[in-house]
Amino acid sequence: MASVLSVARSFGLVGSPAVDPDASVLTELFEAAGGGATSADVAKRLLDETGSLGGAMAATVADLARLGVPQEARRAIAALRAAVTASLKRTIEDRPCLASSRSLLDYLHADMAFAAVERFRVLFLNNKNVLIRDEVMSEGSLQTAPVHVREVVKRALDLGAAALILVHNHTSGDPRPSQDDIDITREMMAAAGLFGIAVHDHIVIGRQGHASLGQLGYLK
Repeated sequence: MASVLSVARSFGLVGSPAVDPDASVLTELFEAAGGGATSADVAKRLLDETGSLGGAMAATVADLARLGVPQEARRAIAALRAAVTASLKRTIEDRPCLASSRSLLDYLHADMAFAAVERFRVLFLNNKNVLIRDEVMSEGSLQTAPVHVREVVKRALDLGAAALILVHNHTSGDPRPSQDDIDITREMMAAAGLFGIAVHDHIVIGRQGHASLGQLGYLK
């Protein structure tokens, strides 16, 4: 697993100490995928457009094609990202899932930090805090992903969940919670609490890190 985390961190996909973007990493990836002599130029264009290796790895297929990334290189990027995310997700399965755990934050950062739109996901936990289901409940625009409290609570009841961890990303990159984030957290706590379901935390993911509304005192 250390090698997987090393790859993830080299691409800026997990919340570890910052690594300066390095075009040589993408160049080597593109060359390995048969990109040929133009690999360095394509890598530079992609980094200029996305701003970082993490952003490059999260670029959409349409963006990669527009920037001239060859088809095989696009497939290599998609495959590597999928492998990293799947490997990180396995580190949180079948064991207590705590909002402050490094494994959970690495997985969420890899999956959400560079997303082009805002997503609201819920981690449904059993009474031992083991993950039952990880579901994206809403996907929205650049600035918001509307979520309906009733739908989340209903899903929790359907799954027999005892607790929830709420998660969403800020496409601005800044993970500081907004007043809307605070309000929806409190609404969710009140509604879920009626059925004995706890809300352990609401985590906001951004390219610049994460914020925990629990650690900030908003779940009291």
